[in-house]
Amino acid sequence: MLDSCPPYRNPPFAMTADIDRTDTWVRYKSFLCDSCVANCCTMPVEVRLPDLVRMGVIDAFDLGEEPRHIARRLTKAGVIEHFNHKNCLFTLARRANGDCQYLGKTDRRCTIYEQRPDTCRNHPRIGPRPGFCAYAKK
Repeated sequence: MLDSCPPYRNPPFAMTADIDRTDTWVRYKSFLCDSCVANCCTMPVEVRLPDLVRMGVIDAFDLGEEPRHIARRLTKAGVIEHFNHKNCLFTLARRANGDCQYLGKTDRRCTIYEQRPDTCRNHPRIGPRPGFCAYAKK
């Protein structure tokens, strides 16, 4: 009779995902965010000009300026770490430990959640492995 029992499996979401190995990611469920260490907030975030306006990093009147001039200014200010001029994409700067600069240091929650960029709003529907996230329990 014991041989007919299914093998023991770890409870769902008990594993810790490796951010660089998408095969370790778990299928996304909205309730996971409440108990996660915010691994997704350690991935590079690409933003566009409207995101920067929403985030309050630039003003709407700055949109008349050449994007490369905006990029130069934001790089000096430590807001972005890279600018892709061909696609007009700005990569947000991260802290030395890899965390997003807008991630709360103690509670690990987004400090600009209502103004967050589209990349964050759409994760994990889009991204390295759509529909999955790099969940790791707090």
